[in-house]
Amino acid sequence: MASSEGTKLWGGRFEGNLDPIMEKFNASVSYEQRMWAADIKGSKAYAKALEKAGLVTKTEMDQILNGMDKIYEEWAHGTFQINEGDEDIHTAHERRLKELIGEAGGKLHAGRSRNDQMVTDMRIWLRDEISVLMGHLQQLIKTMVERAAVEIDILFPGYTHMQRAQPIRWSHWILSHAVALSRDAERLDEIKRRINVLPLGSGAIAGNPFKIDREFLCTELQFEAISLNSMDATGGRDFLAEILFWCSLCLIHLSKVSEDLIIYNTKEFGFITLSDAYSTGSSLMPQKKNADSLELIRGKAGRVFGQFSGFLMSLKGLPSAYNKDLQEGKEPVFESIDTVTAVLQVASGVFSTLQVNEHAMKKALSPDMLATDLAYYLVRKKMPFREAHSASGRAVHLAEKKCIEVNQLSLDDLKTISPLFESDVSKVWNYTNSVEQYAAAGGTARSSVTAQIEQLRAWLKRRQST
Repeated sequence: MASSEGTKLWGGRFEGNLDPIMEKFNASVSYEQRMWAADIKGSKAYAKALEKAGLVTKTEMDQILNGMDKIYEEWAHGTFQINEGDEDIHTAHERRLKELIGEAGGKLHAGRSRNDQMVTDMRIWLRDEISVLMGHLQQLIKTMVERAAVEIDILFPGYTHMQRAQPIRWSHWILSHAVALSRDAERLDEIKRRINVLPLGSGAIAGNPFKIDREFLCTELQFEAISLNSMDATGGRDFLAEILFWCSLCLIHLSKVSEDLIIYNTKEFGFITLSDAYSTGSSLMPQKKNADSLELIRGKAGRVFGQFSGFLMSLKGLPSAYNKDLQEGKEPVFESIDTVTAVLQVASGVFSTLQVNEHAMKKALSPDMLATDLAYYLVRKKMPFREAHSASGRAVHLAEKKCIEVNQLSLDDLKTISPLFESDVSKVWNYTNSVEQYAAAGGTARSSVTAQIEQLRAWLKRRQST
């Protein structure tokens, strides 16, 4: 049987060819090829390190660099050909390099394993993708903040347990989600810092025997630090688990936003109207205008979380150092990054184009939502809060018995509950007065919401200037 040596990076030990089914089962080039630029970048840096270590001549290094540049151009122009025997992106590039420059191409892999090469590629690719993600995330936050600034005077019901709770500003609701997304941005900063650690020069497990200058590689590839242990560098996939967790949490936040907006967009609520650009119709019912953009965001959160939990199961119980199971981390990461990138852009579009139905929001406010304010009225009359809470509850109950709204109770009715009620209680039944009392930092008063807007604007400005 023909030897597989020369067609595989691991040839020589084996006789014959792989079973065609195993060949396909083992191959990863179909999805790894998106990392072509990262792999070329790493290979060029390693060629320079080999020359510094005296393992290739200056002429050979230049041949390798020129060959890799030609491969880059082929990818950039869509002419690079993946051959049937290219099991991964590294094999494809080394095969093509040998075709272009001959024997010198076979020297590039000296001291380098696919174990440290692949994890280097992943880290380079991810840090670049994180920059793209961050741009979309900050654009969404900016869109939300500016919408909150413009619509700061609109009041609507705040909900807990999906029950009307207290009047709040529409802007306060928007900012509650913008703040959660700002934490996602900060969390992504931290993950990027841990991703930006150089593994190249770790070999397969034991390290590099050729005095490769890893400090040079670190600078050349713009990493911030060098991996401390070669086994951990090639076998650790914390950074993939972290980015999958981040994608899951970010989409959980956006799923919550979507759920609220889906509800607010219904005829029953009518608080908002989605743009036609982010809605679809029914194949049967002509009157339908469905919030499919938001439903898809909500649905994709579940799929991304499934990718995360599935990868954790692949990691669980693995023996030390590299195992082929780790190949299963790439596709979930690629798909999750793609999904979140799309979701952030759609969410920005939804927020920038939806219409607010202020009349419907105002109409949904009801006097019973001011029951807490009624208790606060008594607290300001020096009644202990627990007693005031009970008194307000009795007022609500009395109104229900009389089949009227609580604000329609007469002063005499209220005095049967507490003698502290006086004619100024009428000021309680004002929704603007209600929201304006929450002026402490973080509250829904106009001054507090304005402060939140300014803080988030300053936060965005700092980030965009770095």
